[in-house]
Amino acid sequence: MTIQLPDFKGGLRAYEPRTEPFAVKTGTPFTSRTVFSAAHVVADPFADVSPDSPAAVDWDATLAFRRHLWSHGLGVAEAMDTAQRGMGLDWAGAAELIRRSAAEAKAVGGLIACGVGTDQLTGPATLAEVRAAYEEQLALVEESGAQAILMASRALAAAASGPEDYLEIYGHLLRQATEPVVLHWLGPMFDPALEGYWGSSDLDAATDTFLEVIAAHPDKVDGIKVSLLEAQREIDIRRRLPQGVRCYTGDDFNYPELIAGDEQGFSHALLGIFDPLGPLAAEAVRVLDTGDVLGFRSLLDPTVDLSRHLFQTPTRFYKTGVVFLAWLAGHQSHFSMVGGLQSARSLPHFARAYELADGLGLFPDPKLAEERMKNLLAMYGVTQ
Repeated sequence: MTIQLPDFKGGLRAYEPRTEPFAVKTGTPFTSRTVFSAAHVVADPFADVSPDSPAAVDWDATLAFRRHLWSHGLGVAEAMDTAQRGMGLDWAGAAELIRRSAAEAKAVGGLIACGVGTDQLTGPATLAEVRAAYEEQLALVEESGAQAILMASRALAAAASGPEDYLEIYGHLLRQATEPVVLHWLGPMFDPALEGYWGSSDLDAATDTFLEVIAAHPDKVDGIKVSLLEAQREIDIRRRLPQGVRCYTGDDFNYPELIAGDEQGFSHALLGIFDPLGPLAAEAVRVLDTGDVLGFRSLLDPTVDLSRHLFQTPTRFYKTGVVFLAWLAGHQSHFSMVGGLQSARSLPHFARAYELADGLGLFPDPKLAEERMKNLLAMYGVTQ
């Protein structure tokens, strides 16, 4: 049996779906790496909302997906950009998500870390207002019992006049944090409003400021998440970190080599691509736990084509592909997103994502995925 998929030339091509999924199993906790999946949220498709309305979330399906990730040994990075933070999910929705997910993590013994930002600020803000917004969110995450991830702030990028403002704001937050946090450097390819973060558009100068923040408070920094899509820069930063501070790769283009590491170290992981790759990624890390780097790479290297496809420019719309694959995989009953973001990618993009994911065996029920893909194609006027 074949399915007719659109190509990128205005025509159709035949594709033969696989019939068996990749064989996955749950197993023991990871021993060599700490691995988080930045998880998506599931919209409530029956809510009467517009793209400008507050997000309507299907809490049951959203939490069920987190239990799926935990069952494979992955940690959940909650309320990050994968959860459409600042792209459909406002602070009120993110706060509720943090509370619910943290409670669920405690109930099942799952690892969780949550994003701390300033997105309750909806207009121009002073540095004092930026600091207060960060403090409000940090308090909520700590009260929930989750680890805090200090996310990059659009408001801080707009208000800061130079590196010294970043040093002051982050220094203040780190001093008052009760437990070590993760610092997140999100590049402008993920959010154009973050251009010039750390006080400079020169990445070398920005890196120096970033590392200065960490060096001043190494006891309050568990690790850093670097999302610049430059493998060598991440390696260079990793080698300059103080002893005991981890690097969590956020590079969705080069993650296999960064996690595998080299003779001078390796990266842990906090990745959006580990939302659709969850079970396969977990299997690969367990292989790595045995010391089998080649086996790890043989499992994870073939996934890079899918990741690069989902994260192609405009990179910030990778969430659409992530949710699309969750629908095909049966983790949710519909393909709709908060903010109407399901419209952010083209039909040929979806078709290629389906083909790549199917080729990896990511769909627990390949027949269900095929049927849903055919339903989507029919909505666009493609008959089989």
